[in-house]
Amino acid sequence: MKAKKALGQHFLNDSQLAANIANSMTTVNEFPKVLEIGPGKGILSQFLINQDYDFQAVELDGDMVNVLAQSHPAMKVIHSDFLKLDLRSIFTSEQFIIIGNFPYNISTEIIFKILKQVDLIPEMIGMFQKEVAERIISKHGSKVYGITSVLTQLFYEGEKLFDVPPHSFNPPPKVDSAVIRLTRKKEKPYCDLSLLKQIVKMGFNQRRKMLRNTLKSVVKNPEILKNKIFTLRPEQLSVIEFVQLTNLIEKENESGN
Repeated sequence: MKAKKALGQHFLNDSQLAANIANSMTTVNEFPKVLEIGPGKGILSQFLINQDYDFQAVELDGDMVNVLAQSHPAMKVIHSDFLKLDLRSIFTSEQFIIIGNFPYNISTEIIFKILKQVDLIPEMIGMFQKEVAERIISKHGSKVYGITSVLTQLFYEGEKLFDVPPHSFNPPPKVDSAVIRLTRKKEKPYCDLSLLKQIVKMGFNQRRKMLRNTLKSVVKNPEILKNKIFTLRPEQLSVIEFVQLTNLIEKENESGN
């Protein structure tokens, strides 16, 4: 039991909810390969195996790998840490959907790993701690809108599918949960992504300050700080406006004016 707690696992015990999660994939006909993260005892897996798509799972806990070998002997389980896994090795570099009841202690890290492999992952359906889920999909103007929100929504449309109460798990977590879906956008943002990430992080690290104060070090021409956008605080900017701000700063810095 101590090992399970260390891995941050809370096992889903609601079969109908598991079925609803499995049925939430919208791009599976176009991308018929699915990877489940952290299958545990396989309550979600049972709705993913024997389907018209290629299904695999990755599980870190050796005890759970053995449980799955007994309950679902035909299921292909990769005994590994998802965060250390070479994602291109799973389906020979083909695109695939990610799904799962994610261990809450690494759920944000899972999102950032997905963001490094956007071209590989067209869709994700995941269970998160509710406040983390809301942070990922929140829009500008929200108190929880931040770095994760902007960087995720650069590439994905996010939506909450449903809330999940603690009693749906064993052991019950001390927090509410939520299932969200991320669907990859058809067009990538047109900007210097490295600069954008720098701008987003600098802005939200001092989110109560206006951007003209937090972004001074990335602006070569102080005159640009008179632009109205620099009087705003980071949570007031939409994802598109962050792209526009990045392009503005890059253009002015390159011009040398």
